[in-house]
Amino acid sequence: MQQTDPSPAARPAARPTGLSPSRAGDFMTCPLLYRLRVIDRLPEPPSPAATRGTLVHAVLERLFDHPPSERTPERARGLLAPQWERLLGERPELAELFPGEPEQLAGWLGDAEKLVEKWFRLEDPTRLHPVERELYVETALASGLLLRGYIDRVDLAPSGEVRLVDYKTGRAPSRDFEGKAMFQMKFYALVVWRWKGVVPKRLQLVYLGGGGDVVTYDPDEADLLSVERKLEALWEAISAAVATGDFPATRNRLCDWCDHKSSCPEFGGTPPPYPLPLATVTNPRKES
Repeated sequence: MQQTDPSPAARPAARPTGLSPSRAGDFMTCPLLYRLRVIDRLPEPPSPAATRGTLVHAVLERLFDHPPSERTPERARGLLAPQWERLLGERPELAELFPGEPEQLAGWLGDAEKLVEKWFRLEDPTRLHPVERELYVETALASGLLLRGYIDRVDLAPSGEVRLVDYKTGRAPSRDFEGKAMFQMKFYALVVWRWKGVVPKRLQLVYLGGGGDVVTYDPDEADLLSVERKLEALWEAISAAVATGDFPATRNRLCDWCDHKSSCPEFGGTPPPYPLPLATVTNPRKES
C-alpha cells in the first residue's frame, strides 16, 4: 500500500522503466502530466473520490476471504469500518480528508456503502470463484518494454477459461469513451497472454457509479497484437520525450481535476526544471 508522500525535494527524479495502464493513459491524455507524475514525481494530495475507490476495492477483495455462503451484503458492510481503519494506519495523511468533521466522514462512508451494495445487484459473489485478487502482473515484450499492473480479480471457469475483472466506482462511460476504458483491460490481457500464453476469454468492467453497469469484451490474438503495437509506438514517443525533455501540455476534459495546474503552461504555470540529462545533438559539419 502506498505510504505518505514525502516532500518534492525528498523525491529524486525517476527515469521511466516501463508502462502501466494508468501511466500509458497519462501520456496519451497529457504528456506533461505523465512527466510530472513519473519523472518529477510531484506529490498529489489524496482526494475523497479516489480514496473511496480504494476503500471499496479493499472491501470487495476481502469479501472473498469468506466462503461463498458468507459473501453477503451484511458481511461486506461490516468490512467497511475495519478496512478504513487499516487504510488510515497505512496512510495517516488520509485523516486530513475529514479533519474534525465526523458528519462528513459518516456521509462519505455511507456513499462507499451504497457502492458496495450496488455491486451485489451486478454480480453474485456466492457464484464467483476468483483464483486471484489484486494480482500484480509483469512481463517484458520481445522489444524489452516492461508492462506491469494490478488486476482486481481473475476468475477461472471449470472449462479453464479466464476472465479478467476490474471494478470502477465511477459511472460507465458513453460509447464515445468506452473503447478508452477497455484499453486498460486489453493491456492486462496482453500481459497475461505474453506471460502465461493464454488469451483471456472475457474482459469485464464493473461500474458501481450511477445506475451501475457491466461492460464486457471478448478479445482475440489480433486485438492483443494491435494493443502491443500501440504500446510499442507509445513507448517510442515516451523515450523520445525523455531524451529531449519535450512534454507538451494538452488541455482536455480532465484538467478540472488536475493537481498540477501551478506547473502547467495552459493555466499560467511553469513546470519545474527538467531533472534528467538531455540528449546531446551533434550538428552535422557544413559542407564547403
